[in-house]
Amino acid sequence: MRPAAVWSALLACLLAALALAVAGSSPAHAQTSADPAATAARHVVVVGISGLRWSDVSATATPTLWRLAGQGSAGSLVDYAVKPLTCPADGWLTLNAGARAQSDHTDASCGAFPAVVASGAGAQVPGLPALESYNNQFHNTPSWGLLSRESPGCSTAVGPGAALALADSSGRVASYLPSPGNITAGVLSRCPLTVVDLGNLGSAERGPVLASADSELARIVADLPAGTTLLVTAPGATTKPAHLQLALVSGPGYRAGLLDAASTRQPGLVVLTDLTPTVLGWLGQLPSGSVLSSLSGAQITRGDRGALGPTVRSLVGRDTAEQVWRSTHSEFFWAYALADILVMAAIGLAFWGAAPEVRRRRARWWRVAGVFAVSVPVGTFLANLVPWWLFAHPAVWLYAVAAAWAAVIGAAALFGPWRPDPLGPFGVICLLTVVVLGIDVMTGSRLQLETPFGLSVLEAGRFYGIGNEALGIYGITGLLAAAWLALLALRRYPSSRRLAVAVVAVVALFAVFASGWPGFGGKVGGTIAMVPCFLLLAGAVAGIRLNWRLVLLVAVSGLALFAIFALISYFTPVTGKSDIGSFAGSSLHGHSGGLLLRKINSNIGSLHVNALSPLSPIVVVITGLMLWRPSWFGLKTVPLAYEAQPLLRPIMGVLWLLPVLGWFADDSGVIVPAAALPLALPLGIAILATAAYFDGQSRYRNTTVTGPSGPKTADQPA
Repeated sequence: MRPAAVWSALLACLLAALALAVAGSSPAHAQTSADPAATAARHVVVVGISGLRWSDVSATATPTLWRLAGQGSAGSLVDYAVKPLTCPADGWLTLNAGARAQSDHTDASCGAFPAVVASGAGAQVPGLPALESYNNQFHNTPSWGLLSRESPGCSTAVGPGAALALADSSGRVASYLPSPGNITAGVLSRCPLTVVDLGNLGSAERGPVLASADSELARIVADLPAGTTLLVTAPGATTKPAHLQLALVSGPGYRAGLLDAASTRQPGLVVLTDLTPTVLGWLGQLPSGSVLSSLSGAQITRGDRGALGPTVRSLVGRDTAEQVWRSTHSEFFWAYALADILVMAAIGLAFWGAAPEVRRRRARWWRVAGVFAVSVPVGTFLANLVPWWLFAHPAVWLYAVAAAWAAVIGAAALFGPWRPDPLGPFGVICLLTVVVLGIDVMTGSRLQLETPFGLSVLEAGRFYGIGNEALGIYGITGLLAAAWLALLALRRYPSSRRLAVAVVAVVALFAVFASGWPGFGGKVGGTIAMVPCFLLLAGAVAGIRLNWRLVLLVAVSGLALFAIFALISYFTPVTGKSDIGSFAGSSLHGHSGGLLLRKINSNIGSLHVNALSPLSPIVVVITGLMLWRPSWFGLKTVPLAYEAQPLLRPIMGVLWLLPVLGWFADDSGVIVPAAALPLALPLGIAILATAAYFDGQSRYRNTTVTGPSGPKTADQPA
């Protein structure tokens, strides 16, 4: 096949799939009712109780909150501003500016709350200009004073947190009451917007403070003007670890529902930066142009729900799942990696020696160990088919179900009809993994939420698509699945490379579009990393020799497709709101510099996550050299594997290249290859050993392979 024809065919497939996606895509985030923000409210009241969680709410302990939840729409709030500890001042400042903002404090504890000085009918926040300068280092492009500036008419702040929310860029608050005790029906009806700070629920004496806040809230609710939209939320908390906080909306358009937002695409989940555009949307004052493009949040809408009791239990369960992720995530990776090392090393020691029979036995056991190691990630995702977060001892349930799935999948791979194929068990598991993750991304990413390789909404702040730690696994399994299917096609039809290339193209289109299409995952790093690797794999299968022009084309292919996705997301509402669409809008309005700096700093900072982070690049480099020049390390198995199956050299090359590209393309940086290593290393060892010393040669029957020693038939030993 001519190289030009192959590359043209691949490009045509990409464009055809893109056209189909544009024509047939449905919004990734569909509202289940009319947009409540479509009609402006006469009055909006925002009540903040910092640290308030759904586990605090019950019919007996908080009767007002329970009654409001029953008649309104409930949801969980991701209270993440800049640092892992989001203090109350951070939450109120974020509400002020419509972008993540932070007061000056450490990761361990909150500092003093900014002073608010009453002055006549208003107040002054003297430290606000200094806080604005302090936030320049985070490059979040806050629009200070946005909430008060864009509100129609006047706005009233009650309490110090509310003063932070409604201060203008100079720190001036036009209308201020120092205490909720000063609130009357006249105060609530005077201005279109009233913001109230009902205090903070600390770690000690939560009960009395909660009861007092609930009583104050009851008095406010009794004095609300007719038709008021009431938002009760929890701007920040003073304690660690972070929890999902409470968000509750009562008013027209929000009856007996579940809060929803395009920013998360997860029913019942909204983020802190959603609050400002939502409040302004209720007031009919949503900004436009460059100010709108700088807002990272989305307007909160309403979806349907069942009875209140099960809804609250589900919201509490989501927070429980987050706590399981936080407390076991690192330990899981250590256990997975150490198990790989110990098992593979034990097999090597048990079958130590250079005799051919010893090498074959070692390869057989490495194959078995590699199969079960590769089954672990997909087992963890499938564990979410069971609602383990609702059970007693949820962590035990999560890992027990994941282990059971991995055992079943590994056994099926080892004893299935593909067993005679040296790559069969690995190809089947990898194909299952990429299909499960791809379908999950297309249907809302439910299997990834709070699983070890998946999404943590509190720690990682990603709510849909392929997570940062799953990126390497997703790409590697997609590439190996494509390579295995291509080898099957070449084996069945040795004279037709077109079929093998077509197989690679089909897997590539599925994997790339599921991950990168803005209506599904919108994953920047995945698109940039996967597209070049799939093109290189297709070129190797087609027998194309690379030159500098093709290398340049391949190098920019991922960036080019990402740019197309980003522009489509920005200009085509049908794809729904996405991060890459927001990036395109920021770039067109000249605001992307801060975002890029933030991503670069995050990538570099990944090298200092823990004391072992700097070791990951060393392992990656050494592994690459072993695959490229095995003779430098005295390796015998690698060249034998390459001789037995020449396509293994480019296959192993792209499997190595993908996490490296993901390292530089994704803001999580070195975490991408680090998270992939526990899967990639046993997979690579098992594949190479199996190919070099596989007992059954039927995989080559009636075919001829070419290695360094020249052509040989299937019946010749490898």
